[in-house]
Amino acid sequence: MSTEEPMLEVDIAANIADVQSNISQTLKDNNMTENSVRLIAVSKTKPVELLMQAYDAGQRYFGENYAQEIMSKAEEMPDDIKWHFIGPLQSNKAAPLVKSLGLKKLNCVETVSTMKLANKLNNACTAWKESQDPGTIGKNDKLGIYIQVNTSGEESKSGVNNALECAELAKEILESCPNLKIDGLMTIGAPGDYSCFDTLVECRKEVAEAIAVDVDSLVLSMGMSGDYQEAIKRGSTSVRVGSTIFGARDYSNKK
Repeated sequence: MSTEEPMLEVDIAANIADVQSNISQTLKDNNMTENSVRLIAVSKTKPVELLMQAYDAGQRYFGENYAQEIMSKAEEMPDDIKWHFIGPLQSNKAAPLVKSLGLKKLNCVETVSTMKLANKLNNACTAWKESQDPGTIGKNDKLGIYIQVNTSGEESKSGVNNALECAELAKEILESCPNLKIDGLMTIGAPGDYSCFDTLVECRKEVAEAIAVDVDSLVLSMGMSGDYQEAIKRGSTSVRVGSTIFGARDYSNKK
């Protein structure tokens, strides 16, 4: 007799609808612009079958934490999905990631916090463009990146340490990496410490001034399943929601 527990049924379409409803209500309750927050469905460790349920429900933005997993899923799933890489990315994984997904599928790497990684991604984009038919590549085709900020100061978290470091990195990327586009900032705050969200808002002001862009043009990626509504209240424009949509994660087969 099998000792394995049966997989719990998850209504992914209903869960996405609930999250979108919560996002809309939070925006309305706080007099914020309608449809101003993007939902990234965090699908790490989840099988393609579940992701396709989300896709069939209209979800197009998916977030993954592991390079091998995102490469495998992107190959199997529809080409109009916009993939966000949201986990720690080793610099030696930058080239395979960009080569596998290309700039058409890889919408954003959210976890850039060093010039080493930025340079690797930039060089990978150059190599990918050179491998493509020139007629299919626009001169403005760039890889979107977010600069990750360690707003909680926890040693276990990645990211630049403060607004000054964030602004300096942004300027250097802008000057040295023509294939990258700084689309925003990202943080993983400490659980229950909503001041981390306020810190990222302040960082955005510094970065916008440093690279001479409108502050509202920079995405604030902050807020996850347990705190995305609080993050929205404090200015988040992109939330990364996983377990609330897909159920608890299974890390036994992570790649």
